Amino acid sequence: MKAMILAAGKGERLRPLTLHTPKPLVRAAGVPLIEYHVKALATAGFSELVINHAWLGQQIEDYLGDGSRFGVSIAYSAEDEPLETGGGIFQALPLLGDQPFALINGDIFTDYPFAQLRLPLSGLAHLVLVENPGHHLRGDFCLQGAKVTDAQVGQDSQGRPSFNRPSLTYSGMAVLSPALFAGCEAGVFSLAPLLRAAMAVGQVSGERFDGCWVDVGTHERLAQVERLLEARG
Repeated sequence: MKAMILAAGKGERLRPLTLHTPKPLVRAAGVPLIEYHVKALATAGFSELVINHAWLGQQIEDYLGDGSRFGVSIAYSAEDEPLETGGGIFQALPLLGDQPFALINGDIFTDYPFAQLRLPLSGLAHLVLVENPGHHLRGDFCLQGAKVTDAQVGQDSQGRPSFNRPSLTYSGMAVLSPALFAGCEAGVFSLAPLLRAAMAVGQVSGERFDGCWVDVGTHERLAQVERLLEARG
């Protein structure tokens, strides 16, 4: 199984760190965030990685190279402008092949055992969900047994999405089948609508992860990761 790391975001909320450094190369305890993923994926048995990039992406290629010093092979999918999650994955499909692949957001920090993503996929997607963090209390999806469903149940009187069921947050870790992108066209689009369409026909499985997970989107959360790593020694 191959793995893809999404690394095309600009990291606006991490400025000024990201003015001259791509977000995946922002360091925590002296190590670029993306390096933690690369090493963990290698340890989990993934030998072929695909990384997309846009903002200052050449720096990512220069730092990671072909991956050989980490014991993996890395292919890159360069985007002139960020294509969002769906568009970025769709562009990279020729590098990923026709088999299910693991997907990891480059801007999270976690101790999730990536080897667990190597289990067979029965459907179009398998999502790792976490407890809703303080910055995303409404969550994304519901986990009912081993199936994932949409947490949105309708609209309120103002036409805004209504979320009134127990929900969890998508962690940015998944296994996807290339078939999820059937009928898609090149361009900018999100992954979420594809996932919701697959959920509607019972094709998305999931699991809850209660270990270490941080969405490193702000300076405060980057400091949180620093504290976690310091505590580990």
